[in-house]
Amino acid sequence: MSLFVRDKSFYKKTAAIAIPISLQGLISIGVNMADNIMVGSLGENALSGTALANQFTGIFHIGCMGISMGASVLTARFWGMKDKQSLKKTVTIMLRICVLFAAIFMAATLIAPGSIMRMYSKELEVIEQGILYLKWMVPCYILLGLSLTLTIVLRSVGQVRIPLYSSLGALFVNIFLNYMLIYGHFGAPNMGGEGAAIATMLGRAFEFLFIGGYFFFIDKKIQYRIKDLTMSCRSLIFNYISISIPVFVSDMLLAFGNSAVAMVMGRIGKDFVSANSITVVTQQLSTVLIQGICHAGCIITGHTLGEGDKEKAQRQAVTFFMLGIVIGAIAGGIILSINEFVINLYNITDETKEMARQLMRAIAFIVVFQSTNSIMTKGVLRGGGDTKFLMVADILYLWILSIPLGYIAGLVWHLPAFWIYICLKIDQVVKAVWCLFRLRSRKWIKAISARENALEAETEV
Repeated sequence: MSLFVRDKSFYKKTAAIAIPISLQGLISIGVNMADNIMVGSLGENALSGTALANQFTGIFHIGCMGISMGASVLTARFWGMKDKQSLKKTVTIMLRICVLFAAIFMAATLIAPGSIMRMYSKELEVIEQGILYLKWMVPCYILLGLSLTLTIVLRSVGQVRIPLYSSLGALFVNIFLNYMLIYGHFGAPNMGGEGAAIATMLGRAFEFLFIGGYFFFIDKKIQYRIKDLTMSCRSLIFNYISISIPVFVSDMLLAFGNSAVAMVMGRIGKDFVSANSITVVTQQLSTVLIQGICHAGCIITGHTLGEGDKEKAQRQAVTFFMLGIVIGAIAGGIILSINEFVINLYNITDETKEMARQLMRAIAFIVVFQSTNSIMTKGVLRGGGDTKFLMVADILYLWILSIPLGYIAGLVWHLPAFWIYICLKIDQVVKAVWCLFRLRSRKWIKAISARENALEAETEV
């Protein structure tokens, strides 16, 4: 089998999906950077309180990603099958679960904001700043949840520009309102960190109105309307649960696992934490295209399998695997080429600079494997419906391999920073190799609807 598909339309479709999603990722990074810079000017307490409050909302964000990405496996497949009614039912189930999930977080934030902040900090000033921020986050859960889930559904049918325009508008709204409310410009009161929270809430409101308005009233592809929220979906509940719940569980466990990795880093020492924080933005910027390709892999695989062409899906999957290696190698080269420039932007000790250099080299190595397995596990294999097996793999490799090995490397063996990071991220290497074998086995292609099961049974007969 050829390593690369020769059909130009495949690459055009991949680029048409991946580039807008990657640009949207860049915008999100820009929003986060702008928030950090503006809030950071108010002092460490405001910055720490806001950052720690966002740790809690970050759990909700990842949960919504799990809900929507699981749904996108079904919506992409149904779109390829031209089964619009089943697609609408999938969206209805997703939105109902999203609203319930948001209600749980809204209730927790309303009832116990102090308890939430005390999970992250013991400093009273930081807790107080975090509580001020959290009280404005209550409506954000429903706004963020609906915007995010509708965005993923639109992407699954090839509608990638509308979410991009929405994020671009939200960026300008957020920055303008931050400037006005944090510092008290244009006649507004000087609200500090609380102003940042209000700006975030209004930015989320703009994003939801843009996405929701288009999805419910304008979109002509899915043609989903508000009245469809009441439609009966019993026939699809089992399919939805069997595909989406493993994705949700996998993403949540990965989120908690990443938090555990951060805790290990924190116990190694503040120099390691500082050095790692320097590498984060560089890593995000160099791998933003990977996320776009990842989504493209899931969507295109779903469409192809929905059309019933398994051989074509297998050929495309091999190409995505090779693209992962190529893009990962390019990202690694970018990291190595700019690492000195980035490190010298910071006023840190020589010891921390050397540690940051080691981490940059480790990341440049790991990103090749990270790129490959992300595109496969979160993209192609997930689009093929292989969600249960992926959930088991995520749990095993991260929790049984990376976290214990990283803990031993840093706190028992006291290895250099390069090897500590390699151990903490060793799951990326193992999963990339595992993906190759899973791909070759063809067991990743799953039937996810009664119609596909019936077609398979006829073929076997």
